[in-house]
This record gives sequence, C-alpha cells and structure tokens, in this order.
Amino acid sequence: MPPLAAGAADAEDLNRLAPVGYGRLVKKHVLILGAGFGGLELATRLSESYGDAVRVTLLDRNDSFFFGFSKLEVMLGRQSSEDVRLYYRDIAKDGVEFRQETITGIDPANRRVTTDTRSYDPDFFVVALGADYDMGATPGLREGGFEYYTLTGAERMRQALDAFDGGKVLISVLGQPFKCPPAPFEGAFLLHEHFTQQGIRDSVQMTMTFPMQRPVPVTAAVSQMFRDGLVDRGIEERPQQVVTSIDPAKNEARLASGETLPYDLFIGIPVHRAPDPLPASGLSANGWVPVDQSNLRTHYSGVYAIGDVCTGPRTVPKAGIFSEAAARVVADDIAATISGGQPPAPFGASGICYAEFGDGHVSKVEVNFLSGEAPAAQPHAATLAHAAEKDAFAATRRARWFGR
Repeated sequence: MPPLAAGAADAEDLNRLAPVGYGRLVKKHVLILGAGFGGLELATRLSESYGDAVRVTLLDRNDSFFFGFSKLEVMLGRQSSEDVRLYYRDIAKDGVEFRQETITGIDPANRRVTTDTRSYDPDFFVVALGADYDMGATPGLREGGFEYYTLTGAERMRQALDAFDGGKVLISVLGQPFKCPPAPFEGAFLLHEHFTQQGIRDSVQMTMTFPMQRPVPVTAAVSQMFRDGLVDRGIEERPQQVVTSIDPAKNEARLASGETLPYDLFIGIPVHRAPDPLPASGLSANGWVPVDQSNLRTHYSGVYAIGDVCTGPRTVPKAGIFSEAAARVVADDIAATISGGQPPAPFGASGICYAEFGDGHVSKVEVNFLSGEAPAAQPHAATLAHAAEKDAFAATRRARWFGR
C-alpha cells in the first residue's frame, strides 16, 4: 500500500466511524468524470488506500487511454494509433467500475450527473474531463491545416509528412491555455529530425508563432533551454504573434496584427475549451472550472475538479503530471471528509516534465508551481538517460493503472 499523505485518514480510521452493530461503513459512492491522468490516478488511489470506505464509478466517452506524448510517435510513423492505446476494459481495481458513457448533464447543486444511458446521484463527484479542441475557432484550420494533438490528427500529419518534399513549414500555437507547454516545441524539434533523416532539411524553412513572450515560460532558464533548441536547429521563433485564420487557397496565415505569413505546410496547436456539458452546468467561469487550489474543491459541496479542466488564482499548466498529483490530494481529502479527519497537505502542483529534443534525447524539468511565492523549476539538458527515465515513467503508470 502506498504511503498516505500527511493528515489523511486511512481505511481503518474510516471504519472506526461505523455505527455500533453495523460492522463496516456503508461505502460512499465517488463518481469520476473522465479517465485521463487524473481520473485514472484518483480511481487507483481510492481503490488501494480507501477501498473499504468508497466505491468508485469511472466514466469516459472513449474506450481507451493513451499518453499525450504517444501522439508524436504516431505523427512520425513510429507507432500506430492501435499501438499506443490502453483499453479501459483492462482496469481491474477492487471497488472500481468503468463505464463507457457520454456525459450529457451536470447539476453540481444537486450533485447529479446524467449520461446517454442513465443518471447518477453520488456522494462525491470529481470532474476530470480534460480540455477539448475548438477546431472552428481558427477559420481554415479544419480545411487546410494539420494538428497532432489528437490521434486522428497525428495520423493525418503522418500522411502529410509522407507527401512533403520541402517548403515553408509554419507551426503555430493558436491560443492559450493549451495542453503540455513543451509539446509544440517537441513537435518542432522532432520534425527537424525527421526532415534531416529524409535528406530534405536544407529545403525546409521552419517558423514557429506563439502568443507567449518566450517558449515554455515557467522560468527564464527553462525558456532559454527551449529557445536554444530552436536556434540550434535553425527554427525561426516569432513570439507574441497569433495566427487568427488561414487561407488554404492562398497558403497564407493571417496574424492578429494583420500581417500574413506564407506556408506550404501549416501545423496548428488548436484553441482549447472546456468540454460539453460544462459550459451549461454552472460550474465553469471564464471557460474553465474554478477551484480552491489547496484541495481542488469547487464552490459546490462534494464536487471537485482536477487537471486540464480547472483553473485557480495562480496558473498551473495543463499537463498530466499536475492532474495526477491533484488526484492524490482529492482522494485524501474525500477520505478526510468522510472520517472527519485532518485534511491532506495542500496541492503543490509539483512534478517532473520530460520533453523530446530529437535524436533520442529527452530533457527533464523539475517544477513546482504553488508551494512558493512564484513557480520554481530546475531544467536538465536533454540526454539519453532522461529518455530512459521517461520510458520508466510511462511503464510505471501502465502497470499501476492497467496492470500491464
């Protein structure tokens, strides 16, 4: 059994609260909306640490999970979509039931969730739905651009790369916030490697536009590591410039400034939005779900939000490592609420982020967003050793969540 967070109640503490003559507690029902990093870790921790006190229903509209970084492998043709899928049917955690359902309504005030097949009235529910992509927010993207933030998009990218023999490549972050701050730059570094291996790099002009002042702006040192990576590979960066539309007939991208940029291959990181039915639920504000960042509680009793879907007074990037860390806090907070025990230590939004730099080398950034007055991060240069650590990171979670 993994160690419990400081102050959290364990299952034995919870069972001491059972009414005399009734044995163990009647289990509380925890409903988890979404089976990404956060949902999977939350279900696993509740099962392993508090299985005597709770039963868990895990919902997702999809039948399988994949790591976000797997889409880069699909984009480059190194793996197929089927290779990277981990099927939810393989989840075998005591007290956890997975159901593939589409959520159609959320009523946080009455703690009710409806799906395409039934309704739920749990004791607690946790919104872990992630972020969806608004392809229509950038006119022309759907018709004439490419993206690799979805598996389908990564497959289309692979086909486009197979047919591409040179020209202007424009990679654009189309809005903020977006998932995994290093991912657009990882894509650029890996495309540089791909074009080099194809023997066409000299005939490819690569440009990146993004709305931030600098790449991956957690700290100056982290940004510089990515900026140096762009310079070393001859990739032009155009910070604080946002593409607002593309014209596939003219192969032109229009910037918010009114300037246009030509391209032969346009790759966009799509505008992100909260998934349906959250906008109509009353949970979201300014597009995302506000939470108390110490414990991930929403304004509604028994309702939490974790991961990409939530927001707070201080910025925490949308990345799986932070969703996973939040899930552990929520599991312990639910247990403490049931038992009346001490709450867990506050969510610190800390973790390790790995980023591909090409040629098998991976960088590592140790980061903490909420524990101090300002974000703190320690970057480590890309090495083969960090690539091995990244592989171990994925293997550990495959085993923990799917038993394989």
